[in-house]
Amino acid sequence: MSDEPTIRAMEAADLERVAALERSCHVHPWSVELFRRELQNPLARTDLLFRNGELAGYLCSWLVAGELQILNVATAPAFRRCGVARSLIRYVFQRGTEEGLGKAFLEVRVGNVAAIALYRSFGFRIIDRRPKYYADGEDALIMEWTAGQDSQ
Repeated sequence: MSDEPTIRAMEAADLERVAALERSCHVHPWSVELFRRELQNPLARTDLLFRNGELAGYLCSWLVAGELQILNVATAPAFRRCGVARSLIRYVFQRGTEEGLGKAFLEVRVGNVAAIALYRSFGFRIIDRRPKYYADGEDALIMEWTAGQDSQ
């Protein structure tokens, strides 16, 4: 079996394993019901990346009027530092470009240095800060990407 990753849209049958991955990655995880609502929302997309048939990560986003909002990104602990999030972001940007993507936004924990570096490598820049945004009181940085900037 090839180690080449495959990416596809989340389906109802994936909800439990996506929620399990979410719980393994986040202290305050999204519930199965929250993922179900994303699945039912016509603006939302949750893309899953598989390696050798195993769920390695996902990215939840909305694309509205040329603006992409990245809501949730997670990589399974066993697949961290293997390019999973980078592949998902690249995939979402490629698809978005076909649909008129002009800008992208996301929030990231101020302490998530690795994620901030990843987003910067795509051309995201910090535009604001949300104090005490997360349930544990940690601040969030708001980052923005604009089409035409250097990205990978």
